[in-house]
Order: sequence, then structure tokens, then C-alpha cells
Amino acid sequence: MGGSDDDVRPDPRGPAYPEAWEADVVLRDGSTTHIRPIRPDDADALQAFHVAQSEQSIFLRFFAALERLPERDLARFTQVDHRDRVALVAVTQDDAIIGVARYDKVGPDEAEVAFNIADAHHGRGLGSVLLEHLAAAARERGIRRFVAEVLPQNGRMIAVFREAGFTLRQRLEDGVVQVAFDIDPTERSLAVMLGRERSAEARSVQGLLTARRVLLVAAADADPESLDARRAGRVLTSLLAGERRPPIGARTGAVQAPILGEPVDLHVVGSVPGADDPAVRRWDRLEDVPQEVELAVVALPAAQTVLAVRALGRIGVRAVVVLSGGYAEEGEAGLALHRALLRTAHAAGMRVIGPVSYGLISHTPAGLVNASLAEEPPPPGRIGLFCQSAATAVSILASVRRRGLGLAHLVSAGNRADVSGNDLMQFWQEDESTDVVALYLESIGNPRKFARVARRLARRKPVVVVTAGSTGHVVPPGHAVRATVASRRTLEEVVQRSGVVLVENTHQMLEAAQLFALQPLPPGRRAAVVASSGSLAALVAEAATTAGLSVDSAPVIVPEEAPQEVIDAAFTGVYGDDRVEVVIVVHVPTVGPRDDRVATAMARAAAGSGRTSVACLPGLHGAAEALTAPDPDGVLRTVPAYTTPEDAVLALGQAARYAAWRSAERGTAVHPAEMHTRQARRLVQRWIVEAGRPDRLDLDREQIAELLGCAGIALIPSEPVRTADEAVAAAERMGWPVALKTTVPTLRHRADLGGVRLDVHDAAELRADVRQVLELAAGHDTTPDRAPLEVQPMAPHGVACVIRTAEDPLYGPVLGFGLAGDTTDLLGDYAFAVPPLTDVDVADLVRAPRSAPRLFGYRGLPLLDVAAVEDVLARVGVLADDLPELLSVELNPVVVAEHGAYVLGAAVSVGPAAARTDGVRRALTS
Repeated sequence: MGGSDDDVRPDPRGPAYPEAWEADVVLRDGSTTHIRPIRPDDADALQAFHVAQSEQSIFLRFFAALERLPERDLARFTQVDHRDRVALVAVTQDDAIIGVARYDKVGPDEAEVAFNIADAHHGRGLGSVLLEHLAAAARERGIRRFVAEVLPQNGRMIAVFREAGFTLRQRLEDGVVQVAFDIDPTERSLAVMLGRERSAEARSVQGLLTARRVLLVAAADADPESLDARRAGRVLTSLLAGERRPPIGARTGAVQAPILGEPVDLHVVGSVPGADDPAVRRWDRLEDVPQEVELAVVALPAAQTVLAVRALGRIGVRAVVVLSGGYAEEGEAGLALHRALLRTAHAAGMRVIGPVSYGLISHTPAGLVNASLAEEPPPPGRIGLFCQSAATAVSILASVRRRGLGLAHLVSAGNRADVSGNDLMQFWQEDESTDVVALYLESIGNPRKFARVARRLARRKPVVVVTAGSTGHVVPPGHAVRATVASRRTLEEVVQRSGVVLVENTHQMLEAAQLFALQPLPPGRRAAVVASSGSLAALVAEAATTAGLSVDSAPVIVPEEAPQEVIDAAFTGVYGDDRVEVVIVVHVPTVGPRDDRVATAMARAAAGSGRTSVACLPGLHGAAEALTAPDPDGVLRTVPAYTTPEDAVLALGQAARYAAWRSAERGTAVHPAEMHTRQARRLVQRWIVEAGRPDRLDLDREQIAELLGCAGIALIPSEPVRTADEAVAAAERMGWPVALKTTVPTLRHRADLGGVRLDVHDAAELRADVRQVLELAAGHDTTPDRAPLEVQPMAPHGVACVIRTAEDPLYGPVLGFGLAGDTTDLLGDYAFAVPPLTDVDVADLVRAPRSAPRLFGYRGLPLLDVAAVEDVLARVGVLADDLPELLSVELNPVVVAEHGAYVLGAAVSVGPAAARTDGVRRALTS
């Protein structure tokens, strides 16, 4: 049904409002705020912001005293075109402006920039984050350089520019500092941004894990039997019991001494069973709660939670745990509440844990914070645990207790609307109370960031990860995650290249975590096996070899009837052997109970030996007192116990691989010479505009050659031909010998089917080949308006490879490498990686396919120029990483010869760039 002109309403946000520029960000102090483009209806808020500024701030911004902004300036500042004139504002939950950043275009690719931060919010990092977002917006609009006029006494503003990592050019002119700098991201500016991101996110997590003033919010009229009321009651009981609970667990190396701190300061609003406890301060309304609460736990229906969070922001709460559901898992209406919850919380400066969270448990120097549904929290330990599903948290905690393990922290993110595993990993990087990190992930909202953060953390601490489902791309109801077309192998390779120990289930996750928590990293893979029988030793040795360990020495047999001196001598010999790096003990009596003499002797020998040790003894699992002994310094050391030998050697093999990764050279970021990505971006953007901005544009061969040339990649020329005469003429121009190829899709690159003829040396041979290939192609579908044949100069002989990249909505650019041919396609023998890459990543990628030995002299083949194909691969990776407009690239074939790598064919598709999950500006997932 059509509408009249009267039905058309102007957008109050202004023309062509760039909604994609809106973002929630974490600031230097760990709080959050909302950034968005300025709107015409911001005039009153901008005036209020201005009049609240000090005289000095106004003078530094406008070079003059200006008590109020004139109406003309208000209109000019708030009515912008979002292209040549852009302004971004940071706002509170009430839409009060606390920071402004703007640019005005003054040249073809140059804009004048200005900032103004509210006096009350200096020191929170608003200037730096606004600069990141303004520069990103400017680059979208073709701006490449910012200029500014700054008074010499405005050192704070100059520092914002310099500390952002840009290279400043300054000169003093008429008493004003003229500043100019290019805004294209540099290695230094990206490093600065990531460092700030890491610090801010870690501080925000630290705030919620160390909270000592907690507010529990429930409905005033809640049915005591309702799920929300029972959740609230359970959390209150947990918080009250936290400091009254005696130490839990046996005396082992898995559990730390309990910390007897001050009780948590508890506040309650609403009807909560147990709130009449004298340790609880009750309030009728949220507005009455003192402005000193750090953490809120909310058990309310979704719509009421959003309203409650708005009130919590006004009393200064820094984080909120949402126990209830009713959000994105309930469809579009719930998704709207999900977004409203995040927008409200972030604008008010709060992080959100949940919805449908199990809560958090944190052992801090000040004492235990148990704001969770757990009836019995684990004792303090050295493992940091993150999970999403509340139900999974129940089973994981039960397994932790059965194993006798301790935890430093547990955070259940539920539907992971905000606080994620990435945030916790940022915190755990510098947390001295955590030695091992374990994550159960039902979804990964930002794999690029996950890989980056996990790699940095894994260089310092083991990171054990299990992902839900067989594909790794399960999206449970309630999780807002972008779709992906990438395979499970993509996830596996991205995660493993980050040094993460990827396991199949939560059982394996805790098996690995307990080993890392209790034992030193394996110094190598040479294993000694101690068993109660020869047949058992043989089975264990085979399992160890399958797990990647090396069993070169004969097993040591300790019969079940062995006397004490034989047992002691066996372990003295094993741990005294310098060739032994890991020890596996499997002792299973066939008659009678477990022989604790074996456990005791092993624990004594292992403590302080430096050998990574595991045990499989009946009735023992996890951390057991029987396998605990003090080292020479008096510190308790425990050998982890496993139910089966297979579990033990699997964990040991995973630890050995991690130790090897951690000790290996990780390389440096690749920066190939003669890379002109800025020129490439301009070409692509021009082609997209000239084509009418289609969603996908397939480039022709001339465009492809020009684009690849910007990356320093030469595409061997070819000429399309239709007849034998045209083919011969093309060959004469190129020089003999040549290759003849069909362009029919089903026969392209198929020399085995006759679609490619190589080493054609003269006109007669070429004419015959043209006739035969055309006859062969006659029975296949052809591409309209495309010549059926191509003639190309012959490249040196070698091995044909394929290099691909595709822009994935979730991962961003996914780079793939494999050898060309049917076998590779049928078996999926490709390796994948997500840029940016190091030189070691590139080398690993080339060597990862099972068919890669053909590049290295396999069965008498010559050694090929692997460095040349690594160079091409690195260039494609950099190009794809820098150009999100690059939807897909396929270089096929890339012939790797004894000297050089030659790109004979290429297909490239481009399109308008979509925002990546891990871009060049800090932003929380919404």
C-alpha cells in the first residue's frame, strides 16, 4: 500500500545518520560509555555540556572566553552531514554529553580535528577512544590526515594525539601549535590501541571480581516459589555463608590456604528469603541505596531488569549479574530487551554478566565473594574458570569438587551478552593468583580477538578450551553471534595456532587443567612408564606414543607384591635418569585394595624433580593426599591422578605440545616490501562505486592484475582467444612455448581431462590442441560472453598450489593454503589461518597440509622455492587483512618451482566493506 508525501517524516537524527558508528566502549577506569554521531536534537545537551566547562577548558577549545554557545554555532555543531563534517559524542544513560570529537574537511583527504572532554571526566581515557572512533569514521569517508590548531598550554590535547601512536608533525605559527598526522593505522598505533583495550577490560573485570559491597535486587511482590525468588534466595545464602564456611578440601597442592577476610557488605532491595539476617541492609527502593555499591545481582523479569539497571547506574554500580532469562532466547521481543539492557548498562558505566548467569565466585586477598547459585563453592586454588551456560557450571563445579581442585575464580556468563571469555583472559594475563585458565565456550562472538588475546595469555599461562558441539559453531538460544560459513577446522586451526589447548569436552578440560595446575610443564616428550605388569606397561606405552610422547626406554615393572625397598628403588631410578622428562605410573593390583606405598613413593620422588608426572591408581582421581609430598622448599606438590591410562597420557601429550609451542620462536609480524594497500583500497573503492555499489563485483583480469600488483604479486599474463589463428598470433607475441587452457568451468585447471595443454612449441601443435580442446569443451556448459580459450606463456615446472582468502562475517579474512588437485579437494587437505600473521605462522601454514612434503623433495622430487610461495601467501594475507572490501581471492594455480613461485590464474570478488568483529577501534559487542 502506497503512502502520501505527508507520511514521510524526516529522521530526527539528521540526514544519512551512520548508525554503524554507534558503539559502547570500556574506558581506562574500567567503566563504560556510549559513543554515537551527534544529532540535531543534541543542541540543548551540547549547550549544557559547554556551560558546565571551566573557563580554562573553554579557552583552550575556542581560543576565547565564551560563556554560552551562540545559536548559530549550536546549529552548525549539531547539524552535520556525516561526511565532510562529522561529530561524535560520548553520552551518559541520560544522553548527557561528556565528550565531543569532530572534524571538518579542509582538503581532498585532509580534515581539521577538535576535541572537548567534560572537566569532570578527565583521566578516564575519553579523548583517546574518541580519537580512535573519529579516525575510523574519517577513513571511511576518504580522509587520510588530521590537522589541528592547539594552544601551546594545551599539553593534554597534544598528548592525546602523540600517545595514540601516530607520527606527529608540529610547528609553532603565530603563537599556535599546528599539528598534522596521518590517520591510517600503523603497527605502533594498533599496539597502543590494543594495550589500552587490554588494560581497560582487565580493570573492568577486576572491579567485579574484587567487589566487597554487593546489592541483591528482587521483585517486591515475588512469589517465594518462583524461579527468580529461589535464585535470589540462593545467592543471598551464598553471600552470607562465604566468610562463615570452613576450609574445604584435602591437604594437597591443588588448594590454597583459605583467606579469612572481612564479610561482604550486603544490601537487598525487594523480597528475598533470608534478608532478615542482621548482616543484611534492606532498602525499600533502589534510589535509597547508598552510592557505594560495586556489584549488583539482579533476579527480575527481563523488562523490569532493564528499568532496574537504569536506576543502578544512578547509584554508581559498576557491574551487574543478571540471573534471569527472557532475552534474545525469546525471539525478536527478547532481542530488543537484550539490546536495551546492554545500551542502558553501558551508557551508565556498567558491565553485564549474563543474562541467565550462574553468577561468579572469586577468592580475593580480601576474602571470598560468592555471588553465585553454588551451594558449596570450591576452595581457593590457582585455576581461573570461565563458562557460559549456568547448567554447565553446575556439572563443572561438581567435577571440580570430586577432583579436589581449587579455583581462583569462576565466572558464568550465561548468554554472554557482554562480559566474555576475552574479558576474563585480559584480566588473567596479569592476575598473580591464577596459573591456569580453563574456558567452556558455547559460542565465540569475536574469534579474531579471541585468537589475539589467547595467544598473548598462552605465552604466560596454559589456556584450555572446549567449544560446544561438533562444529564449534553452535549458537544456543539467546546468544547474539554473527553467522559464519567457516568450517570447524578453521576454528580448530585458529585456536591451536594461538597456543590454546583445544579439547573435546569438559572432562578433558579439567583433566588437562589439573595437570597444568599441579605439575611443571614437560621439559620434553621422553617418557618413562612404571607399571604393575608387562602387559599393562605395553598398553600404556602404545597410548603414550599415540598421544605424541616418546617411550624409548624399557618400562619399569613394580609387581603388586613388591617390597618397599623395590618400590623405592624403582622410583629413585626413574627420577634419577637424566633422559626421562615425563613419568607415567599405572599400578593396578589384581587382589586387594590400592597399595598406597606406590603413591607415597612416587609423590616423594616427583616433588621437586622437574619431571611432569601422572598416575593411574585405583580409587584416586584428581588431587589426592596419597599423591602429595613436600618439595625441598616445603611446598606441597601433588601428582594428578586419572581414572584411565588413556586420560593420563592424553593430558600429558597436550601439555607436552603446549610446552613445545610456548618455548618455540613465534616470529614477527609479516610486512612484505612493496605493499601498497592504501593504493589497493582506493582502486577497489573506485571500482565498486563505478559499478553502482553492488553487493559483489567480480573483477576482470586486468583489474585483478592491477590489484595484485599493489601487493607486489605478479600475475602471469594470458590472452583470451576464440580461434586457432588468434591462439597462434597470441603465442607469437608471447614467445614459445605456451600453455593453452579452456575457460569452461568444469574443465578449467584440469590437465587430466584435457582442459589444459602444456609446453606447446609451435603453431601446428597449437592448432591441433585448439581443435581438440574446443571439441572436448563442446559437451560442457560455457561462460557467456567469455572467450572459450586462453593462451599463456609457460612457467617453469613445479608443484601447483592454491591460495585462497574469503571474508567471513564472523572471522573476517580466512586464509587457506593447499596443493592443487582432486585429491586435495576430496580430502579437504587445506590449512587455514586468520590474519594478521607472523613469519612463523606463514611457514606453519605452508607445511600444515598432509601433501606439503611434495614441496620439500618428496621421493626424489627437487627441493622447491618454498620461501617464494610463503612470500605470496604473506602478501595475500596482508592484503586481505587491510581490505575488508576483498570478499574473496583465489590464486589457482600458483606454481612453486625450484626458483620462484608463479601465479598463473586468479579470481577476485570485492564489495562494500562490512564492519569486522575486531576492527581498528575499541568497541563492545552489542
